[in-house]
Amino acid sequence: MNREDIEFQGEGGATLRGWFYPAKDTSTPAPVIVLAHGLSCVKEMHLDDYAVVFAEAGLNVLVYDHQNFGDSDGTPRQEVDPVLQYRDFRNAITYATTRPEVDASKVGIWGSSFSGGHVLMVAAIDKRVKAVVSQVPFISGPRSLDRLVRPDFVAHTRAALEGDRLHRFTGGEPTMLPVVTPDPMGQAVMPSTEAYEWFSKTSADRAPNWKNEMTVRSLEMAGDYAPGSYISRIAPTPLLMIVAAGDVVAPFGLALDAYEEAREPKQIIVTQGGHFDAYTGPGFDECSAAAREHFVKHLCA
Repeated sequence: MNREDIEFQGEGGATLRGWFYPAKDTSTPAPVIVLAHGLSCVKEMHLDDYAVVFAEAGLNVLVYDHQNFGDSDGTPRQEVDPVLQYRDFRNAITYATTRPEVDASKVGIWGSSFSGGHVLMVAAIDKRVKAVVSQVPFISGPRSLDRLVRPDFVAHTRAALEGDRLHRFTGGEPTMLPVVTPDPMGQAVMPSTEAYEWFSKTSADRAPNWKNEMTVRSLEMAGDYAPGSYISRIAPTPLLMIVAAGDVVAPFGLALDAYEEAREPKQIIVTQGGHFDAYTGPGFDECSAAAREHFVKHLCA
């Protein structure tokens, strides 16, 4: 499918880069879906596959890399700042609505994993959004860290965060931490075999510009971030949440708790499998079809 390389201004003036997929078989302005990826990921990690599914259904699609990652500008490199990222989601919406192919009154947003949390927050505060899909979402930093950081690593992690803050305060370069590790007992942002296998295979096959590192400060900022606390404010924007019953990266139970707080109209789909099964194979087919149907139903009527 044809796509256009695009760029637009993000928060703080950084240039963000991505792709625009025009809606297929349309001759008048059509709805647009804005997509961004999860923690440390770049757009080549299967967002193009989702974009094609949506574009073939008559939806324009805007895909981009977060500030500090992939093809987008921004420093420090490899730093996840959730405030910048959700604000850039809104900047991406603004850019999309300036395009002549786009019906600015019909905007949908889609996020997965960490950006699955962003879209909950953006949909709650930006009423330009008329439909939202949150896939295997990050709900709460404080509650996630309690589950993901092993008890014997807590003191070491806290010391690393405090040491990095002092180091940067005195002019030092950011300390880096691996995103994944082959050693499930090793220090990493996502110390699981499932995460290591997915990131290693996906980066090797299709995303050579992905880097297995993040700043230590990213972990601190993500740990403070709780986008799920906004979920009750999304209504009346239609919400679809897609969660995985075997998800240990973005804890399944937190997503279920958040969904109970959401107001109608809302829908939840529980898939079998783990956090990364939504990007390939039968899991991708199921998740992309559900998201497509949600957007078509609420944006193309």
